[in-house]
Amino acid sequence: MIKIHIASCRIWLLLMFLMLSSFFGYSQQQKDSVAENMLRYQRYNGGWAKAVHGQKISYDHALTKEQVNQVVQEKNLNDATIDNKATTKEINYLFEAFGKTRDSAYLLAAEKGLDYLLNAQYDNGGWPQYYPDSSLYRSQVTFNDNAIINVLILLNNVANKKSVFAAAHARYIPRCRMAVNKGIDCILKTQIIVNGQKTAWNQQYNKTTLLPEKARSFELVGLAASESAAIVAFLMRIPKPSIAIKTAIKGAMTWFEQVAIKGYRLDHIIAADQPTGKDAIVVKDPNSTLWARYYEIETNRPFFCGRNGVKKYNLKEIENERRAGYSWYGTWPARLIEKDYPRWLLKNE
Repeated sequence: MIKIHIASCRIWLLLMFLMLSSFFGYSQQQKDSVAENMLRYQRYNGGWAKAVHGQKISYDHALTKEQVNQVVQEKNLNDATIDNKATTKEINYLFEAFGKTRDSAYLLAAEKGLDYLLNAQYDNGGWPQYYPDSSLYRSQVTFNDNAIINVLILLNNVANKKSVFAAAHARYIPRCRMAVNKGIDCILKTQIIVNGQKTAWNQQYNKTTLLPEKARSFELVGLAASESAAIVAFLMRIPKPSIAIKTAIKGAMTWFEQVAIKGYRLDHIIAADQPTGKDAIVVKDPNSTLWARYYEIETNRPFFCGRNGVKKYNLKEIENERRAGYSWYGTWPARLIEKDYPRWLLKNE
């Protein structure tokens, strides 16, 4: 009888431990190793860097004790950014991790990330590529690599309490909604008008004047097809769009049609005779359509640029490292033209 009683007590204690662990989210089994690393790398200002000591951050690898100590010591650095999906990627993941584990540390870190994004937004509605670091081109309003669009999608999800984002505290809903509205206003203000017609967007803009500016040496001022396609895709998701939004979408879609390069495709090939061992070449293909990454604003002429900052009109004329290492051509607007825009028109005409 005594042995049975002791066994029963042990089972009862084990059940109580499991219940309490589940309730408070303390179970070691519920820890997410990727999320744990994200907590370690989060800067004190709430954002995340895209790289540390020149190396892209990998959250999948276990950190040694020495690495953890170094990461913690660098939490006060001002290298947080929205470039290359940094910060938005981590916040999205942490909301997902909280939804699976109910670990409050993940939710608090995600909300701290939201605070970072909300604090970084300019009064004109744009976001800088880095915050608070404002050196070089880091302070520019940045559509490059879809930085601002990634932020707007995230904040819009929070504002609309979509899926796991409903876990955010209620105080974030009006703040995120206001930030999204300001961001849309910035998009509308920065769409480039040529001869009275709305066209597309430059990659980056002056933070004060909102005039187009160059960024890196090979990223000159021009109409950017890749980023513009992402902007239009975001605008098409807005329910009950205003006349201004409709006009912006229609103007950009007309421009995409005008600058399409039909009958060509881009091939990435192995090239032993080139410094990088690879190359990018444009090939005739009657079944393909391409768009250049950059077009001159006044002429719609595709252009390219190496690290020397000299504009060229033929991809072959820039150095192999940039020719093979940058997305000079793509099919970014294709889905918009073939599927999304026709559907959007049916709902919004």
